[in-house]
Amino acid sequence: MLSLQAEQQHNCLNPTPCCSIFDLPMMFPFQIPRALLQERDKRARWHGIPILLQKLYESSHPNSDLSQTHGVVKELASLLSMEAMTFVTEDRKTAQESTFPNTYTFDLFGGVDLLVEILMRPTVSMQKKKPKLSDDLVKDCLSVLYNCCICTEGVTKSLASRNDFVLFLFTLMTNKKTFLQTATLIEDILGVRKEMIQLEEIPNLSSLVQSFDQQQLANFCRILSVTISEPDLGHDDKHTLLAKNIQQKKNPIPSCAELNQVTLLNIPGFIERLCKLATRKVSEATGASSFLQELEDWYTWLDNALVLDALMQMATEDADHSSTESSDESTLATSPLRHRLPQSMKIVHEIMYKVEVLYVLCVLLMGRQRSQVHKMLAEFRLIPGLNNLFDKLIWRRHTTSHILHRENQSCDCSPEISFKIQFLRLLQSFSDHHENKYLLLNNQELNELSAICVKASIPEVEALANTDRSLVCDGKKGLLTRLLTVMKKEPPDSSFRFWQARAVESFLRGATSYADQVFLLKRGLLEHILFCIIDSGCKSRDVLQSYFDLLGELMKFNIDAFKRFNRYVNTDEKFQIFLNQINSSLVDSNMLVRCIVLSLDRFESQTEDIKVVEVLSKCCLLSYMSHVENRLSFLFRLINIINVQTLTQENVSCLNTSLVVLMLARRRGKLSFYLNALREKEYTERYPGCLLNNFHHLLRFWQRHYLNKDKDSSCLENSSCISFNYWKETVSVLLIKDRTSPCAIASYIDEVYMDLDRDFLED
Repeated sequence: MLSLQAEQQHNCLNPTPCCSIFDLPMMFPFQIPRALLQERDKRARWHGIPILLQKLYESSHPNSDLSQTHGVVKELASLLSMEAMTFVTEDRKTAQESTFPNTYTFDLFGGVDLLVEILMRPTVSMQKKKPKLSDDLVKDCLSVLYNCCICTEGVTKSLASRNDFVLFLFTLMTNKKTFLQTATLIEDILGVRKEMIQLEEIPNLSSLVQSFDQQQLANFCRILSVTISEPDLGHDDKHTLLAKNIQQKKNPIPSCAELNQVTLLNIPGFIERLCKLATRKVSEATGASSFLQELEDWYTWLDNALVLDALMQMATEDADHSSTESSDESTLATSPLRHRLPQSMKIVHEIMYKVEVLYVLCVLLMGRQRSQVHKMLAEFRLIPGLNNLFDKLIWRRHTTSHILHRENQSCDCSPEISFKIQFLRLLQSFSDHHENKYLLLNNQELNELSAICVKASIPEVEALANTDRSLVCDGKKGLLTRLLTVMKKEPPDSSFRFWQARAVESFLRGATSYADQVFLLKRGLLEHILFCIIDSGCKSRDVLQSYFDLLGELMKFNIDAFKRFNRYVNTDEKFQIFLNQINSSLVDSNMLVRCIVLSLDRFESQTEDIKVVEVLSKCCLLSYMSHVENRLSFLFRLINIINVQTLTQENVSCLNTSLVVLMLARRRGKLSFYLNALREKEYTERYPGCLLNNFHHLLRFWQRHYLNKDKDSSCLENSSCISFNYWKETVSVLLIKDRTSPCAIASYIDEVYMDLDRDFLED
């Protein structure tokens, strides 16, 4: 009987016709006689890889001449590089045995493990004089490993499981000559790693980051993006609020991603350098014609930013790298090859850097340290810097539309499109519910806001009065005004409209500011939104949703906005189109419905104001919502389109809008009337108990979700101008178990249909 080792050798060297070499156990060629390897090599079409690995093993002993080792690695690299290039140019199709035989053979015979052992030898050697690997040898070893990773997913996962090797790779980034190859490999490995790496475990991380020049720091942001973002939960059912709440109870707080964010913020000068990178200007040679076409042509064969870096590294390898600002245009321009690179290549290179930097800043802005990050971004003048780049780089021209990608979705957009989206995401995060939003304006525009307040005889909001004017935008227009200008020029179905509307809406979100609304109304924003909804023929649900949300924030409690609305929607036909758009998807339009209901309630209490009375009597929108049957129709559908199992961050607003309708009814002593109307609707539709049971379950979930100690409930209070205590009281009243209470849901469900005690958390 053969020993296990002998049996493995026999199977490997004598594969049966039905057996693929990829089904075989890993074999180390130094265990097999060379003559036997040579005999089987041609038949198995191994292209001499096992023999080369045998030579590599023999030449890489601790006391051996590593120059010979390097020669063997070069031979192996040439055999594997063409397969990797094929893989890249074929858009990373699923690797097949017949497509990449050399890579699989290399891995099968232990090549990956051998290279890892060679690279890590200086760190594990017990000798007093540590073995020294040349930079070129390290670079070639890393390149071979990267080629194996991109062709064979199993190799990437295997390397990712070795925490010692992953941490070791970060130490190689201290060497500028091996930085690019190291960063490329780390990025691939972290992309498949099951457990997120903890940045604080990286040896001397602070010193490492501070040693990077600006080009290296930008590339390092590609790696950081994986370490500071919460992992995508995957399937749609995992994105429900119910699933997230259950997951949060299981997972530690703070998460690894949140700890990594704190680690980065503790690195001296880190945020300041990112702000400089994000706002750095690009030197632009004259005569660069057809920018967009050049950009797209280059991008068709460039796999990612690191491929671009390889080209730029060639162009600048003779430049002086002693300065930490070595990628500045003044330095790079000294290289003759750089002059020969197309102008678009240089622009794309800078754009790709900025995409990664803006992404990291955006994630940090949305984290638990938001206030600290906000303060630093303001101090380092990120917003004025981006404003200065807006016309020349960020929105230098209109690009073709693209498929809309949500948060955490993979994106294959061109660099310019990705840059615009990331820029808009950053503006949204920066403005959302934060007083620093006024930094998006210039001094003249801030004065305009103050003048609006004086004319309306209202005090300036505290955030406006406290804005540090040395940190606001320069020039004739602020960033918000520039954004409005390009927003109006976008084609009707352009998915950029979605992100543009989100960014502008975030400026309005929070406590309603009359001056902010009037500032935007004077620039024709309301008419532009109504044109998009009613007259443009826009079919994109995402774009329409963003415009409904923006319209709600723009009109809320603003009588002038409703007057303008009525002036634009001046025919029954237009109003019917508008209503049809609202009714076609209530999940998308419910925030606007909430705005109308809240505004109507306030205006009806201001009947001493002649202007308010006039608008109430003439505005078709307010008149429509004043009919109780229309409010009840919205309420019925809002409750009916959601349940606890399907609640997400996208549709939970439907639950809150239904609560707003009932809170206002409760204020007026009409809560029992609304509940009874829902009961009658159930019987009319012939499913008694279904709607009210569902609403009861939703409110129980609401309590668990919003009364959580880590939940910020100020958004509900600010958006409705209803105290959160009243929200809680109303929910408690609706959930009273006493069936004699006229305000309890249980009172309106016949006992035979009652299903109130089911624990949805166990379903």
